[in-house]
Amino acid sequence: MKLTITTSTMIIPFHTASQQAKSKKSVVKFVIDCTQPVDDKVLDVALFEKYLHDRIKIDGKTGALAANSVVIQRDRTKLTIASPAELGFSKRQLKYLSKRYLKKQQLRDYLRVVAASKSTYELRYFSIAGGDEDADEE
Repeated sequence: MKLTITTSTMIIPFHTASQQAKSKKSVVKFVIDCTQPVDDKVLDVALFEKYLHDRIKIDGKTGALAANSVVIQRDRTKLTIASPAELGFSKRQLKYLSKRYLKKQQLRDYLRVVAASKSTYELRYFSIAGGDEDADEE
């Protein structure tokens, strides 16, 4: 009795450099919504954008946004920060820098930074009117 063993080979296509360049790069976008303070003329979005541009760190270095393809876009009331997904840009860093900017502008006592969704922060006013009724009863 004779056994024959056959092996089958599977052809695995590999992508060339031009095919990989055509594939879409994944980009992570974060939005900071400043609608309420901008409508009240409390916050200037252009100065806030400049502050973020000067202070965002990538790999521990400031001023490396263009080299790492990080883009900050400004609408009338919103800032959009787009970075490549493989860079690992942190949303938490945006919250930290936003809070520092508010402190520098002496607005931290009136505004707070709230996560509105997974990729969006929003600047909101503190609501102060909540606890006055309970204090009068005691």
